[in-house]
Amino acid sequence: MKTIAILLTVFNRKAKTLEALENLFAQEIPEKYALDVYLVDDGCTDGTAQAVAESYPLVHIITSKGDLFWNRGMLLAWESAVKAKPYDFYVWLNDDTILNTQALTTLLQTSESKSNKAIIVGTTSSLKDAKTITYGGRTQNGQLVVPQNQGVSCAYFNGNIVLIPKYVYEKVGANDPVFHHALGDFDYGKRAKKLGIENIVAPGILGQCDTHESLATWCNPEKTFKKRWQAFRSPLGNNPEEFFVYEKRHGGFALACFHYLTNHIRLLFPRLWV
Repeated sequence: MKTIAILLTVFNRKAKTLEALENLFAQEIPEKYALDVYLVDDGCTDGTAQAVAESYPLVHIITSKGDLFWNRGMLLAWESAVKAKPYDFYVWLNDDTILNTQALTTLLQTSESKSNKAIIVGTTSSLKDAKTITYGGRTQNGQLVVPQNQGVSCAYFNGNIVLIPKYVYEKVGANDPVFHHALGDFDYGKRAKKLGIENIVAPGILGQCDTHESLATWCNPEKTFKKRWQAFRSPLGNNPEEFFVYEKRHGGFALACFHYLTNHIRLLFPRLWV
């Protein structure tokens, strides 16, 4: 029997979280696999944890006080799974991502085709338009990779649906806690690539998740400077120190310095970019 640890971190999205779990537990997976779920409740105040405990009592709920955000929450879920027992696979799943029925099977089959030595990325489409790809693997210049009939390579990826075999975890480790919210998934894929690990986009669309793209508060000229500054410094915004670490690591010191400067200029004079 091969084991899978499903990792989630949640914050005040009760309905979406329950829907994500409903589709997760409806997965049609081969009999030789068994899964456990590790969910970090990062300070929910809307009753998410209680609702999950009532509907899915086998889910391992880890409670935090609300300062982890996505990346550090996923790290805590991962560490909790590793402490519990050795797993053959770890799967990142966003709490607003709805899996298709065969999603896990497709991830596992794609992983087997790579001898369980590659990261396997699932692609999502819009809930409103199934033809619109929203998250998944990305090219070096940031474009989303269109899934094919077989696995295709990508440079890095969004963390909505990602399967990480034990082999990869032992070589790459877990998420880097230097990042609070964003960048942890991009960083993981790029670190893996540097270590010779392939990032492979699985065939087909494996789930649905709408994008959250809009003009960020930190660079929105319609917002006051105070609000822009608060968003800029927030883990949910464009925290300059975290972006500097990421870009220095993967783009070099000069690029990191350049964007550190231009992002501050954009913060001060957002209309220059409109």
